[in-house]
Amino acid sequence: MFGYVWTPRGQGNLGELSAMAWLTRAGAYVWKAVFDHPDYDLIADFDGQLVRVQVKTSTCFRNGRYELTLATRGGNQSWSGVVKLLDASRCDAVFAHVGDGRRWYIPSSELGGSSGLLLGGPKYAAFEIEPGEPLPARSPAPAQTDLGAVGR
Repeated sequence: MFGYVWTPRGQGNLGELSAMAWLTRAGAYVWKAVFDHPDYDLIADFDGQLVRVQVKTSTCFRNGRYELTLATRGGNQSWSGVVKLLDASRCDAVFAHVGDGRRWYIPSSELGGSSGLLLGGPKYAAFEIEPGEPLPARSPAPAQTDLGAVGR
């Protein structure tokens, strides 16, 4: 039997799907770029007003808050050590989806930091939207897979 190993990219993909579904229900047409863009993940068209949306996910829960990282620290194994902070002038909103399914849609003008946020307290409470599905827990890679057993 194949077991899916949950990865950071898979978690991010789930966050983008969550954002697309919510934005569509909110009345927007939604576009996803063919290639990755460093400053935003989606474009939402609200009746002619284009909104650049950065999507973030987190399962890091400490001291009653979810820690959401806004900075980008590479994404591949040849990371150069350069940290790219979120520039609030280069996106219009941040959509956040955290481990228990809670979600926020925060205008970039309201962001209090460029490297990270703490979600679940009063500071961003006004921007919390209806919850989505909880994010799956990451699982370790299976030690061995018997590919020969498939189809028997």
